[in-house]
Parts: sequence; structure tokens; C-alpha cells
Amino acid sequence: MRIGELSERTGTPRRLLRYYEERGLIVADRCANGYRSYDERFVDRVMQIRGLLDAGLPTRIIKQILPCLDKPRAIHFPDATPEMIAILEHERDRMSARIDCLARNRDAIAAYLDAVRGHATT
Repeated sequence: MRIGELSERTGTPRRLLRYYEERGLIVADRCANGYRSYDERFVDRVMQIRGLLDAGLPTRIIKQILPCLDKPRAIHFPDATPEMIAILEHERDRMSARIDCLARNRDAIAAYLDAVRGHATT
């Protein structure tokens, strides 16, 4: 698929997809005419990248952990510094706290809906 279709399917602006390519997060094949061409797998990859960015991870760290998202996994640790490990531990803990908060909010909404639906039928 070309960059426009990848952009539409992921909701990611073309300019941002080009930035991901500049940072080495995705690698497009090139057609004879020079246009970028992406495999179907890039839809999931771009969504993973966006999720990691939304979680607050910088692109330099995302580039290093992307292999952990592949199957089979090909994990390399050429520059896993103590700082990077500390950042990842912090981000993991922050994500866990956010997940807990979202779960509480989801449960509160579910309880509210149950109450509203129960009240509406009486």
C-alpha cells in the first residue's frame, strides 16, 4: 500500500509517517517511481508506535523496543544503558498506574450504566 492508504488506515498524517521512517521506526520499500510501499504489517506497527508515543516514550527508546513486539522476537541490547532501563521501568510503572485508573473508571461507568438501566425499567 502507498503512504496515503497507510495514513488513512492508521489515522496518522503522512508527514508523521515520514518522520517515523526518518527515525528508523518503519522502513518503506520503494517502487520504481520512487513512491513508498508498505506491507500490511505496517498498519499494526504504526498503531504500536502511536500507542508507545501516547504512553510518553521517546522515539529513540521505541526504536529499541520495537523488536520486542515482533514474532519471533529478535531482541538486541547493544546500548541498554542504566538510564534507558530506568526510563523503561518508570514508563512501565506509569502505564500500569494508568491502566489501573482506566479500569476503575470503566468499572464506575459500568456501575452507573447498570444503575441507570435498572432505574429506567422500574
